[in-house]
Amino acid sequence: MTKAARIAAIILSLSQIVWTGEALAAGRHRIVSLAPSTTEILFALGAGDEVVGVSQLCDYPDAAVSKEKVGTFSQPNIEKIISLKPDIIFCTGLEQAPVITKLRQLGLHIFVSDPSSFEDIFLSIQRIGELIGRSAEASLIISRLKEDFAELARKTAQTPENRRPGVYVEIWHSPIMTAGKGSFLDEMISAAGGKNIAGDIGKQFCSVSPEVILERDPDFIFLAYMENEAAPDAVLKRPGWQNVSAVKNGRVYSDIEPNTLLRPGPRLVEGARKLQERLYHQDEKQDKD
Repeated sequence: MTKAARIAAIILSLSQIVWTGEALAAGRHRIVSLAPSTTEILFALGAGDEVVGVSQLCDYPDAAVSKEKVGTFSQPNIEKIISLKPDIIFCTGLEQAPVITKLRQLGLHIFVSDPSSFEDIFLSIQRIGELIGRSAEASLIISRLKEDFAELARKTAQTPENRRPGVYVEIWHSPIMTAGKGSFLDEMISAAGGKNIAGDIGKQFCSVSPEVILERDPDFIFLAYMENEAAPDAVLKRPGWQNVSAVKNGRVYSDIEPNTLLRPGPRLVEGARKLQERLYHQDEKQDKD
């Protein structure tokens, strides 16, 4: 699988939150997390000490980095996982589907989560909390996230729809990929006070042609690459993109931590705050400078 195809597979995963067993018994558990987003959720729930293994992509918080590695995101080491004697294994979809099948055949307890919307994310956090005996902590996290997103939305609630800046978030550059209707990234842009230029596209995450971006002429461009293989100056060199409003006005950004925009977990509100700061406070900042 090529790098672009691998990233596309991760991003285009369908929403599913699947658990076929019962909640774990009370007490400490042995947890393996193969998905960076669920690793972040587990640590936010206060269960970091119970995590005994993670994938190589699980890099937040810092304490997760020192956990036992059980292989790559797409090719976890099943023997290594078994050796850790986990009570439950947290996975995501599509790219991990083959290993999920094998782990289930071995009789291991699996929770699969690929949330696509805010509500899916809240449900995933709640279910994870319930499974490991941390329902109260999960409810608190969800409550705070809802309050934080509501507060962000209130700040720009008086801005008419036709005056909201057009936003284009580029998830990958070859092929060009962005977030469409029904995605949590689309909801983040809206909460931040922006208007997703791909918000009418019926796919949550999709590839689009450069011509579509040129035609829709975004006011802001955010590059959210999971790997730093391109920079804003590369966007400036694309044929015809010099005429895009975001480019002409110097509003092409790559300084927001991509994982706060792309990982369906507790840090999404951080990404939304950064989006709002650039959409509504950049001019004020420049004036002060």
